[in-house]
Amino acid sequence: MRFAIFADSPAAAAIAERTAPTAGGQLLRHASGRPWIVGHWQPADVIATSAGRHRIALLGCTRIDARTLPDTLGRARSLQELDALARTLPGAAHLVASVNGRVRAQGTVTGVCQIHYTQVDGTTIAADRPDLLAAMTGAGLREDLLARQLLAPLIPYPLGERPLWQGTEKVPGNSYLELTPDDAHRVVRWWTAPEPDLPLVQGAERLRSALHDAVAARTHLADTISADLSGGMDSTSLCFLAGDRGPARLVTHLWGARDSANDDQTWAEQAAAALPGAEHVVTHPDDLPLWYEDLMTPTEDAEGPFAWIRTQAQQLAQVRQAVAQGSSHHLTGHGGDELFAALPTYLHTLARTSPRRAWRLTRSHAAMFRWKSGPTLCALADNRSYGTWLAAAVDDLAAPPPRNSRPDFGWGVSFRMPAWATPDAVETVRGMLRDAALTEPLAPQRGQHLALEMAQECGNTIRRVSRMTSSLGVAWHAPFVDDRVVEAALSIRLLDRAETAQYKPPLAAAMRGIVPDRILGRPTKAEFSAEAYAGLRRHKHHLAELCDHLHLADKGLVDPDAFRAGLLGLHPGSLTMIPLDATLACESWLRSVTTTAPSPALPGGHR
Repeated sequence: MRFAIFADSPAAAAIAERTAPTAGGQLLRHASGRPWIVGHWQPADVIATSAGRHRIALLGCTRIDARTLPDTLGRARSLQELDALARTLPGAAHLVASVNGRVRAQGTVTGVCQIHYTQVDGTTIAADRPDLLAAMTGAGLREDLLARQLLAPLIPYPLGERPLWQGTEKVPGNSYLELTPDDAHRVVRWWTAPEPDLPLVQGAERLRSALHDAVAARTHLADTISADLSGGMDSTSLCFLAGDRGPARLVTHLWGARDSANDDQTWAEQAAAALPGAEHVVTHPDDLPLWYEDLMTPTEDAEGPFAWIRTQAQQLAQVRQAVAQGSSHHLTGHGGDELFAALPTYLHTLARTSPRRAWRLTRSHAAMFRWKSGPTLCALADNRSYGTWLAAAVDDLAAPPPRNSRPDFGWGVSFRMPAWATPDAVETVRGMLRDAALTEPLAPQRGQHLALEMAQECGNTIRRVSRMTSSLGVAWHAPFVDDRVVEAALSIRLLDRAETAQYKPPLAAAMRGIVPDRILGRPTKAEFSAEAYAGLRRHKHHLAELCDHLHLADKGLVDPDAFRAGLLGLHPGSLTMIPLDATLACESWLRSVTTTAPSPALPGGHR
């Protein structure tokens, strides 16, 4: 799916006519007859209706009673009155409306769907991706932002909010873009993170309902859908919901692990035995590409670096397998860890709201992570604002990660620039962090902010994954990063989410009676460092050859010799490989946009 959105004005109409494809594309019009949404999509991707001179389109994956939608639209007297509808939509879809000559365009809170905008001849144009807008304006890259792409393990909010294409801006997930008939625009906030005040019982009921709706929004899309069945609680829960939500035939996929200590397959087999109505496919790891394979293959997705690049070849192999099974939609359990893990950061808020319970939970975390009491108490006492916390990160930006586990109850995940980043690159990112000193967090509580930030990071990646897999005929869906599911999870009390006596208690409570209890009580969690080591061992010398002609080195961001040493050196733990991914992703993307420039026309299904 690719599309652009135009205001109901003569100037916007002229731009749409000038840039629209001559064949193969689709067009929705304002009541005035002017172009409104122009692009390329499958018929099942869009629900569109009208009421008088009002128009609305839902582009993506959602489910709604089409009979009530015109009534809802007809009663609206302003764009703001569509907030109630936006708060109820399951799945993940763009909402675009035209009401009284004004346009509302929004994505999802988690970024699975996004809206970007730019100025063309003084007129604001919106689209679902920034490179499409850059193609319309002839804009190039924002090279001043490239240094941030080297940050690992993630780019902290709000540093990643600016698109990498000149002149384009992203609409925040909590807001919508309003386009006016006089070709102006404004960004309107409509969503705030929920307060974590629901006890586990009520919260689990809300979460169960949201997950039912999220999966049902997918199971009606095709005769056959596929799903990960890794053996973990997240993917297993989705499989049982999909098996119960019909009418689609369910094919589950388990991709075997290289580590004999990985017990995912044992648990997946137990789940499969309890899903007799589904077809189960198990693939041996030797039948899949290794990690780090074909990283520099050019891609048509020019938005930005692809975060999961180390597994890209394996992902594409999995897609081809799903196609062979007749699937056009695939469910993945990604996003569950972000929502349901007992984040230590929750303890910072609990120490102030429920100190006695917080002390018990802190002792439990300290035992697991071997924290010492002095540093733990000091970390809990830290009361810095989000902006101050960000600005303080400049001091450790170029330092190696700490070797010993230490308590960290900050606003987010500790991030670093890699050892091969040039001093100029490090200083550029330091400037970005200082400029962000007045940034407000995504939620008032540290734990809520971090959970939402991680959900958005996952949502952003799922958007890119689905874009890649859809080119082969399979849309990738992660119901755990649907907005309604995220809202339900974040509404549960921090006391219940921080509990360590049980694994992922909110999800376990929500799935009680749907997933067998023995699976909900699984005491282990697999990890995949064996795949990382095997892939890097096989491909590191080929990757090191990139350092002879490194685009990032040409731009003064990476020392090629230091990066080569990072690729070829020893990695005592798989976490030390993570900085490689960010740099390889950025290098691969730079090579792609150099060889595959965006088309100057709106998409008609082909470049």
